[in-house]
Amino acid sequence: MSQPPRIAYLVSQYPATNHTFILREILGLRELGLEPGVISIRPADRAPQQMTPAECAEARATFYVKDAGVWGFLATHARTLTRSPLRYVTGLIQAVKLSGFVPRRLAFHLAYFAEAIVAGNWMRINGFRHLHSHFSSTVAMLVGATFPITWSATLHGPDEFSDPTGFHLKEKCRSSLFLVAISEHGRDRLSRFADPEDRERITVCRLGVDPVLFSPVPFRPHPEPFELLCVGRLAPVKSHSTLLAAVGILTAQGRALRLRIAGDGPLRASLQAEITARKLDSVVSLEGALNQDRLLPLYAAADMFVLPSLAEGVPVVLMEAMAMEIACVATAVNGVPELIRNEVEGLLVQPSDPESLAKAIARLMDSSLLRRQLAAAGRQRVLELYDINRNINALRDIFEKCL
Repeated sequence: MSQPPRIAYLVSQYPATNHTFILREILGLRELGLEPGVISIRPADRAPQQMTPAECAEARATFYVKDAGVWGFLATHARTLTRSPLRYVTGLIQAVKLSGFVPRRLAFHLAYFAEAIVAGNWMRINGFRHLHSHFSSTVAMLVGATFPITWSATLHGPDEFSDPTGFHLKEKCRSSLFLVAISEHGRDRLSRFADPEDRERITVCRLGVDPVLFSPVPFRPHPEPFELLCVGRLAPVKSHSTLLAAVGILTAQGRALRLRIAGDGPLRASLQAEITARKLDSVVSLEGALNQDRLLPLYAAADMFVLPSLAEGVPVVLMEAMAMEIACVATAVNGVPELIRNEVEGLLVQPSDPESLAKAIARLMDSSLLRRQLAAAGRQRVLELYDINRNINALRDIFEKCL
């Protein structure tokens, strides 16, 4: 292409510890010459001194919507209304319609519209004509309704798929230039909610990890204690309590193991209380939210990776563990079986089942041969389908084709 398209990225929070794949995607597109401008609704989730150098650089270059403040919002809305009254009213009407006139939803959608005006005005000033979104697709849709730009989004699931009406999936399929699903499972779910004539807008582009950065760790055939690792936000959907119950079963059997949980969130205090109540303080540690450079040593020390979630899209943390040849046990939810085939690249269990989870962990603890086989197959799966360099090139091709 003689001149790359001018693409802006809209994300809910950037940089963010639990969304490092967005950082990798944007940096990868920069290396390919696309130079996306980044708009984040909220500021970064950490202070600059807690970020990596790459994150600090991205934060300095990012436009933060909420930094505009009340007077900035009011001035931008007044300016947009004056410049394009018809478009402004069109976007406002769409926001109200999307709310279904339910008071609480109306408040949210008016807030989305307020953010859309600030984001769209920044795009207009800086000459961006296309907007791509992660986790802010409703705001992106309202930007597209109010400004002369096209828009697209990557939809991860599973929240969108469990509430297709609330997430306006049909309307997004209709008004977007294209939608990216991160798995075949995601495309199937999106297609179910889209009108037949809009299904061709849906394409698949997988996420991925760098197989060089996430390289194989030394295999320990008989570790003592056996090191388990879980990475994820401390939220109900991640079902850490199921994992704690499973670890309680295993320690009651006299097994020597240690569990490290990396991540932070609203359940930290209650999970710490549960750890104490189960008398697991010497076995389980909550490591908090960690940058990638601090997380890599935890991967390197792990003998097994466990993800007990109730719902997932396609977890990047599983890809990271698989790339490092760490045997994985996860729940068979949403897009996970597309990443890990049971008994091939790892072991899958049903969610909210501590006994089955404990049995799967014990099985791999007892068989170093099976653990090694699954770990090697896991890395091969990543190399075949989840290499970030190949998948960012595929995303670049989608942008070039559609723009």
